[in-house]
Amino acid sequence: MKFLIVDDEDLVRRSLRRAAESRGHEVIEAEDGEKGLNIWKKNKPDVVFLDVLMPGLTGPQVLEEMDDRKGARVILMSAYTGEEKSRAWPAYDLFIPKPFANIFEVIERAEKL
Repeated sequence: MKFLIVDDEDLVRRSLRRAAESRGHEVIEAEDGEKGLNIWKKNKPDVVFLDVLMPGLTGPQVLEEMDDRKGARVILMSAYTGEEKSRAWPAYDLFIPKPFANIFEVIERAEKL
């Protein structure tokens, strides 16, 4: 599977990348919503890990701009679970709170989508 990880925290991107690649997945990263949206349009990944709060475009704003997802799944991630999360529903498929208890479980949940 091809994963796109959009998060402004380098540690989160690096951790998800390592866990996903160890399971044989292709991974693309973006450190903000605008770059993530541009990568989405060019690469059409199978799964998008999308942080809620980022500089520039937030995760819910990126979701609003994502055109035809063609079966791609979106996993919204955040330590914050307030209004931004609820405003984005039902555009995402899964919400995972940060920090992650088990990074490999996060990847397994993505694979099951």
